[in-house]
Amino acid sequence: MGLCGHQIVAHVSREPLTPQRGIYPRHFGLIFTSEADWEALLEKAQQNNLNFYQEPRRRFVGLPTEHRTFFLEDPFHNILEFKYYCEAEAIFGRSEYAEVGDTV
Repeated sequence: MGLCGHQIVAHVSREPLTPQRGIYPRHFGLIFTSEADWEALLEKAQQNNLNFYQEPRRRFVGLPTEHRTFFLEDPFHNILEFKYYCEAEAIFGRSEYAEVGDTV
């Protein structure tokens, strides 16, 4: 399974790392344009027992910004977000909706 033509570039640090509180500011996100591809990556992550920072869920149900998302955490405490928007225009075209992120 690829990353839809994208790549993740990361650097290994030998210095002590501290997990951050919440997903902001340090996280990487990838938006899938196919729900089946999102589900395939989710299934692969579950089969490989990867560390979920946040389990899969649906956000903003019933709104034009509704999406499915899950977060993984790598061994260096980097947080990786993978999401699929139910309406493609929500990715960049729904500026009237300000809800982003978590309050935690």
